Amino acid sequence: MNFYPKLWLSFFGIIIVALLFFTGVSFGLLGDMPEIDDLENPKNALSSEIIGSDGIVIGKFFLENRTNVAFEEISPYAINALIATEDIRFYTHSGIDFKGTLRAFASFGSDGGASTITQQLSKNLFSRFEGPSGKIGRILQKFKEWVIAVELEKRYTKKEILVMYLNTVPFSGISFGIDAAAKEFFNKRPLQLDINESATLIGMLKANWKYNPKYNTESSQARRNVVLSQLAKYNYLSNDSFELLKAMPISLRYRSASSLGMAPYFKTHLGNELKDWCKEHGYDLYRSGLKIYTTIDSKMQAAAEDAVSKHMSAFQPQFVKSWGKDLPWRYIANRAVIPNYIEDALRKTSRYINLKTEMGYSHERCISELKKPVKMTIFSWSGDRDTVMSPYDSMAYVKKVLHAGFIAVDPSTGYVKAWVGGINHQHFQYDHVNRRAKRQVGSTFKPIIYATAIDINKFTPCTEFPRERTVFISGGKEWSPKNFDGKEGGIWPIWKGLALSDNLITAQIMKSLGENGPDLVVQFAERVGIDKNQVPRVPSIALGTVELSPFEMASAYSAFANKGLWIEPTYITRIEDKDGNVIEEFETPKHDQVLDAEKAYTMLQMLKRVVDRGTAFGMKGRFEIEGDIGGKTGTTQGAADGWFMGVTHDLVCATWVGADDPSVRVRYSSMGQGSQMAMPIFGAFMHTLQHDKSIKYVAKPFEIPTGMDVGALFDCAKQNKPKAKIGGDLNVNGLGD
Repeated sequence: MNFYPKLWLSFFGIIIVALLFFTGVSFGLLGDMPEIDDLENPKNALSSEIIGSDGIVIGKFFLENRTNVAFEEISPYAINALIATEDIRFYTHSGIDFKGTLRAFASFGSDGGASTITQQLSKNLFSRFEGPSGKIGRILQKFKEWVIAVELEKRYTKKEILVMYLNTVPFSGISFGIDAAAKEFFNKRPLQLDINESATLIGMLKANWKYNPKYNTESSQARRNVVLSQLAKYNYLSNDSFELLKAMPISLRYRSASSLGMAPYFKTHLGNELKDWCKEHGYDLYRSGLKIYTTIDSKMQAAAEDAVSKHMSAFQPQFVKSWGKDLPWRYIANRAVIPNYIEDALRKTSRYINLKTEMGYSHERCISELKKPVKMTIFSWSGDRDTVMSPYDSMAYVKKVLHAGFIAVDPSTGYVKAWVGGINHQHFQYDHVNRRAKRQVGSTFKPIIYATAIDINKFTPCTEFPRERTVFISGGKEWSPKNFDGKEGGIWPIWKGLALSDNLITAQIMKSLGENGPDLVVQFAERVGIDKNQVPRVPSIALGTVELSPFEMASAYSAFANKGLWIEPTYITRIEDKDGNVIEEFETPKHDQVLDAEKAYTMLQMLKRVVDRGTAFGMKGRFEIEGDIGGKTGTTQGAADGWFMGVTHDLVCATWVGADDPSVRVRYSSMGQGSQMAMPIFGAFMHTLQHDKSIKYVAKPFEIPTGMDVGALFDCAKQNKPKAKIGGDLNVNGLGD
């Protein structure tokens, strides 16, 4: 008779002890617990997104690649797969699945665990509150998860818990959340996932690496089929459909999360620029979930990246073949091979420095060690190649790799529309576009000389000069440039001098500006965005001996295409916080009316003749492009750099091609010209813009300024043609094209 009262007493005693225990847990009996604010406003690292002018996310900054999405933005297949696989009683429990827990205890865990989706969420959100490791620690942690799970269930709906879980759960090493995973493995938004793709991703939750479809295809497919079987078991899927689906392979459209998004060089440049801004405004670029709205057009960016890839993958083997077994690092003067070139390059590497300082090896011993083969992965245009190669040979291989930089700017706004800083950001991080990426510009600088003279001396395209040598005195020394081919003679209008990139005509124009001609040219150059104190005030700048960046060159030419109004290139419009509140809108960039509209139009028409009759002739036919297109080719000393400037009504593009080290040269002059090295990138870019049905870009006619008599612009027979005899007899090489 006393048995039942004792039984009830024991029962209530257990309940009271349990309540006291869990109350104690909630107050920190087993270690720190999240505060109420943490539960109601859980914090996690959010990727900051780089958004293009067309609303497309073109890149992210993240420690954990994570972007939150709403319930309505997730495929129902993914929701069903999650519930069927992880927590079938999700909608009926309050955070703890007691039935599943009893089953787990009864089978000692062999029949699966009993961790609900809510418990897993508590672990994902509040991992910083985890206790000690080991079996005992894990048991204690379970109690804490139960308490947190119950508290989460009190504060959130089931739908909100599902969304929080799928936004925070890890799918791979750095991809967190369904949005990042869908983009990494299938290049889709989470709402677009089909049932097979959903099952594949949900299957990965059991063990990210083991069931990663990129690296462990068979295991991933087997796990996917387990998820599909769960869907069939709980009537989310018919048996017939299950039989069909489980036989299908996993079809990936993989994009590495570490390089997810286009424009990686732009992203790096932008990130470096935003670090100070974030510090000043109290944000973390990698955790705050900022939305950074930029001027980059995703379609133009994709076209630019494709153009660089197509041309460089074809030009690189031509370059290698032209040198054969000969070495491309050469002096300019006699084209002799630079001795000890690779050894000197190796001296700057960490491997060499470690051998020298830590091991105490002599230089000879260091080089000997660096000539020993090791396993490595090298860049190639057919994909990364695993090979065995010595660091010495690897350095020689890398030095022969050619690089490129391309930027497109809308001259009417200054908005940067495309930015390609190199050929492969994973292997070569140096950005060949930004202001610090300065290389000798060659004849692409000549329009700066022409524009200065047209503005100051009132020259027209028909102004003539004798095609003769002229002498400059600079720094007490005489300098007299000549053409690359040595040709001279005759009298040419300046439009022809620019179209054919004639050094003698350009030198005559510089001479016509007087003794302070270089000063006048530099003043104009700095007004159109070229860095101050970068252009030397010497006559040789007429032939492009100055080193500038593609960014600066695009900036300079934009004044020609915008009626003489220069607008500084810019690429950020506004920044929002994770909730969509505008933090900062960026002001209108700097601007300056550097030419009147008629003189700017004159320059455009002269650049157009470079394409129609000059050094860029044939580009329009070769790349099947049409419309008003101007341009300027550029080739530098020793064929180390190839340039092309392309201009349309609303785009200015700067293209550079060369090796990282200007001592590496193209062998033949026919290959080393800007029209061969760089112009094809612009041509391919423009071809895509004009032939892609989703873009249908039109190179509209250059706009004629009001009241300008265009008919007389190139009617040289009716114009007074000033001639100037400015000559000299020195034999000094110029650059030419």
